Amino acid sequence: MDFLQPLGHAAHLAALLAVILLLGRLGRSVARRLRQPEVIGEIVVGLLSGPAVLRLLGQDTFDAVLPGSALEALKYVAKAGLVLFLVGLAHELRVRSGAERHSTLWLAAGSLFAPLFAGTLLAGFVLLQDDPAVRGDAPLPAFVLMVAVTMSITAVPVLARILADRGMSTTSAGRLALAAAVVIDSVGWLLCMLAISLNTGSATGFLHSVLGIGFGAAGALAVRFGVRVAAVGRACALRPRTATVLLGAAALAVAWTVEQLGMTAILGAALVGLAIPSGDDSPWTPVVANLTRAGRTLVPAFFVVTGITVLNQAFSQLSWALLGTTLVLACAGKGVGGYLGARLGGQPRDASRRIAVLMNSRGLTELIVLQAGFSAGILTAPLVLALTLMAVATTAATGPLLGLLDRGASRPEPARTLEPVAVAAEGGTR
Repeated sequence: MDFLQPLGHAAHLAALLAVILLLGRLGRSVARRLRQPEVIGEIVVGLLSGPAVLRLLGQDTFDAVLPGSALEALKYVAKAGLVLFLVGLAHELRVRSGAERHSTLWLAAGSLFAPLFAGTLLAGFVLLQDDPAVRGDAPLPAFVLMVAVTMSITAVPVLARILADRGMSTTSAGRLALAAAVVIDSVGWLLCMLAISLNTGSATGFLHSVLGIGFGAAGALAVRFGVRVAAVGRACALRPRTATVLLGAAALAVAWTVEQLGMTAILGAALVGLAIPSGDDSPWTPVVANLTRAGRTLVPAFFVVTGITVLNQAFSQLSWALLGTTLVLACAGKGVGGYLGARLGGQPRDASRRIAVLMNSRGLTELIVLQAGFSAGILTAPLVLALTLMAVATTAATGPLLGLLDRGASRPEPARTLEPVAVAAEGGTR
């Protein structure tokens, strides 16, 4: 009966995925009722579900429900969903990069460099605390750079959803914030890859990382060459589902190989997404949209796995000082940098305040960067937990803060008293 064992494992995994997808739907429903982006509900429910079930059932029962083999399989599914989602995200960054304007550069510079500086201060705070459980053993340049990058992210997908929900997509402030977020995240990914390369700490390791990046670029170019062939484009238009499967398989193959060469699978996925031709008339645009939907469906598994493997043991190691410092520096970096960048870009004060609030939303992109840093051994679990809570808090605060600014702008100014002027006028006429 050994031949039935794989079927049992597959059925167990399918049941776990069904529960996780239901949890994701529950999180989205709660977020909508609270007028929050749906991803906030998915993140919170996904991250807390594993630790909550463990506390309720106990370690033995939890291990029976989610044995090591099932958890490993769930990790692969979560990573596959993340790769497919990132292909679409990178492609979206490429499509929207054409919306840049001159003032975008000022906003991007302010919203990037100020948070990078704030992240450097956070890294210095961790170093001064001298807690090995939080600091880890990553080389200093890699650690400082990765922490700085995590503070600079502005999530393009979540920001786009917030703008659409609030009717700001066509406003000058909304377009400017979204274009700047594209620039920031693009630079952030490059700095993230640099930090992972620096983490090797040796010339051999660095060359190994360069080899991984080189293979990822070569794989992405191969995908680009394949999709630009006329016959392939016609076949794609005729059979979009088949094209979706083939493109997804190619992206997974490139991402897996890049990870085996010492880099993160996230790099391979991003390179493939950037390599796919863009434009409304491109036959690959709906194919990438299908990949994004497929990956987006599986992303809740990523949150659950992160909650089990990263956050479960980190709660007891997280200090209030670290969490408070992270929140203050994150809000200060994006708030001050976004406001000054918008003002230097020629925006009025009211619009600059709204833009600064928008730039503080981090969402899912932040968690992806944190996963890359944690997988590379640069970030520790307590630090990932602090940064995750910061990402959830800053993203959840975006809507209420915008509402507060709207109410302040619509509040009528107090009427000025004219009695003295009238009396003076009467005296003058007499």
